[in-house]
Amino acid sequence: MLRKVFYISDGTAITAEVFGHAVLSQFPVEFDALTIPFVETEAKAQAIKAQIDDCFITTGERPLVFHSIVKPEIRDIIFSSEGIDYDFLNTFVAPLEKQLGMKASPVVHRTHGKDNEGYEARIEAINYTMDNDDGQTLKNIDSADLVLLGVSRCGKTPSSLYLSLQFGIKAANYPFVEDDMDNLKLPPELKRNKKKLFGLTIDPVRLHEIRQSRMENSRYSSLRQCRIEVKEVEMMYKRERIPYVDTTNHSVEEIATKILDVTGLKRHMF
Repeated sequence: MLRKVFYISDGTAITAEVFGHAVLSQFPVEFDALTIPFVETEAKAQAIKAQIDDCFITTGERPLVFHSIVKPEIRDIIFSSEGIDYDFLNTFVAPLEKQLGMKASPVVHRTHGKDNEGYEARIEAINYTMDNDDGQTLKNIDSADLVLLGVSRCGKTPSSLYLSLQFGIKAANYPFVEDDMDNLKLPPELKRNKKKLFGLTIDPVRLHEIRQSRMENSRYSSLRQCRIEVKEVEMMYKRERIPYVDTTNHSVEEIATKILDVTGLKRHMF
């Protein structure tokens, strides 16, 4: 039976989930995780406590409970459960109070709350990225913070959307297709924005697998075509001195972070 894990918060539970997952990923064990956001009343906290206690009775193992709860009365109820508690926020609050010489003034939803300036930056970036996905248009390319290049299905769209959603970056993306391969070059609109260009590549075998699930046994998905396209595009990156990263074994989070590290782009919002 998988070890039960609870991620709990009186807010979105994103902090507890991300930190908890990062910690648990260090162990070669599978977990059965449940995320519970917006535990904002004592009644709901009591119901969660009962759920944790019932899990202990059923399995004989104390569940792992990761939480980022601001309200002390809610936190105390969760602490009283049979779970093994890992309190992310308050682990750091007391030492920081000492260092900063002031008491914390916790407010629910502040961590992932709606900051108007940051929110507007995020929405603007997401709208831009969606409007400039997959080379739909190049007329607004001068407004981009970043332009991702690559063959079809190498991860351009998810990486672009992640960059816009998490960092407020206006990320356009442009595909190179089969018809481009005989004379592969940058369109004039991309050429004049060369400093904004960043390439993605992928192992041809993995690209073949991805394309097979989309268009099985087609020329588009053939291993030969995948090899040709990847080779030609990588040669162009080198010829044009465009930085690039291999997406084969990396998550979208890792790809985005690598792009920011190489380009020096800064996030526009938290």
